[in-house]
Amino acid sequence: HVQLVESGGGSVQAGESLKLSCSASGYDSSNSNYSTFCMGWFRQAPGKEREGVATIVGTKITSYADSVKGRFNISKDDAKNTLYLIMSSLKPEDTAMYYCAGRTDGNCGVWYLTTTSAFQYWGQGTQVTVS
Repeated sequence: HVQLVESGGGSVQAGESLKLSCSASGYDSSNSNYSTFCMGWFRQAPGKEREGVATIVGTKITSYADSVKGRFNISKDDAKNTLYLIMSSLKPEDTAMYYCAGRTDGNCGVWYLTTTSAFQYWGQGTQVTVS
């Protein structure tokens, strides 16, 4: 059973940066390969639906929500089974609980940003507060 654990959240001032990490474990490496997983970051603000932020498959194929393009960068370190989200020029509207998600099917991209049900595995979330 795949487990995802996020870290790196916190409280920052507008304009500052944060780096989130998501460590994956528990998958059967004989049947699946983390490097082929579609991984994503989602966020949910109080009273709002969960929304996609960014997805990545491999180390170079990425998709971003329009609201974060040019400010956020998603990346993976397949050797460490770790997903990252570097958030720059943070705004108060970026305040939310940020979740890491994964699907072992390598299909990935913009459509998956709007389809939370397509992701099999979820972390518990890490809070980001921008004031």
